[in-house]
Amino acid sequence: MPVYVTDKPLNLTSHDVVARARRALHTKRVGHTGTLDPLATGVLVLCVNDSTKLVQFMEADSKDYLAYISFGAGTPTLDAEGPIDERAEVPELDTAQLQSVLDGFLGAQMQIPPQYSAIQVNGQRAYAAARAGEHIELPARPVVLHELRLLGLYARVHDAPTTFTPDAQGRWQPAESGLGFTLPPALGDFPTALVWARVGSGTYLRSLARDVGAALGLPAHLAGLVRTRAGQFGLEKAVSLEALEGAAGMPDLDALQLPRIEASRELAQQLRQGKRPAWSEAGRFVVTLNGELVAVVDCDGNQLKVVRAWA
Repeated sequence: MPVYVTDKPLNLTSHDVVARARRALHTKRVGHTGTLDPLATGVLVLCVNDSTKLVQFMEADSKDYLAYISFGAGTPTLDAEGPIDERAEVPELDTAQLQSVLDGFLGAQMQIPPQYSAIQVNGQRAYAAARAGEHIELPARPVVLHELRLLGLYARVHDAPTTFTPDAQGRWQPAESGLGFTLPPALGDFPTALVWARVGSGTYLRSLARDVGAALGLPAHLAGLVRTRAGQFGLEKAVSLEALEGAAGMPDLDALQLPRIEASRELAQQLRQGKRPAWSEAGRFVVTLNGELVAVVDCDGNQLKVVRAWA
């Protein structure tokens, strides 16, 4: 029941990656814990066979990104897929001013998703409706942006660094040696901000690019995006799709960041039978955690199930 951390290549959808993983791992049961757009690269966590049950506990994890935001051109998709449908002259940008604008987006807020997204509206994907010429008003959704750090401001996107290494806190920084990333072809020579972002689940970095541009009175688009972390999984430990077939994968218990309970043989048997055993000295569901999820491990050291523990 392994979990794999893969490095999604440019120009593949998350569904493409799942299809390739099914062939490489010789199984039809493969799921992922958070979609990446075709023009984005980086961490895509795959859960295989019985591990697909873990997706529900991992898809809400926070995520880190390196985002390249280009100013002076807007696109319908909000990224470098194009075409450009709005242009404006860009005044000289100041890094302190731009960091101040980024700081204004921190915290909980409502964000309007891109028209070209996989959100279902009236039984169809929003991107399908958009490509059919329909305009759908997508409602704003609650998101949380934890950190936004301006790493640099460049005359054009391909002047920005593409080689990085993580620091001790997992924040990726430009470096002379490290992991190198491939960006999509640029739509033109537009001033570009490189931003390191730590955001909550459901946040669209394409929407952030649009909104940062709007705050500056400019059209903007996401010229490149790299996911460097999803939950506990960092890009430095990801495997390529070509190496997936021979990769060892990660056991379920190591993939879940949950408190663990070592169950006795008797308790494990009761839980397998679907019972909710009374455990007076430690609370209704074995421990007192006030509704927190816990991983219950049987006496052989294998994961048994995830339960919600109440006082």
